[in-house]
Amino acid sequence: MSANIRTLLTIISESSLENRLVRDVQKLGARGYTITECRGKGARGARDAEWDYDSNIRMEVICSRETALAIEKWLQEKYYDDFAIVVYSDDVNVLRPDKF
Repeated sequence: MSANIRTLLTIISESSLENRLVRDVQKLGARGYTITECRGKGARGARDAEWDYDSNIRMEVICSRETALAIEKWLQEKYYDDFAIVVYSDDVNVLRPDKF
C-alpha cells in the first residue's frame, strides 16, 4: 500500500465561531471537516462547557498541505487577537486520498 500523505489540521476554538469557521475552511479549499465538542483549560482559563457560551469545539480538517497553510494564515489574521483559538497540524497517511 502506498503512502498518501495529507495534513490533519486541528482547530480548537470557542463554539461561537463554529459557523464562521465552517464557512472559512470551505472557502479556503477544505473538502470536509469533523466537529466535536470539547473541554479544557489553557491560557485563557478553563472552558468547562457548563454553559453554551462557555463551550469549545474541535474542528478537524484533512487536506493538502497548501490548503492547511492557507487556513492557518487566515485564522491567524482573522481570529487570534480576539478569540480563544488553538491551531496545530500533523502529517497523516490516508487510505482514500481522493476524498481529500
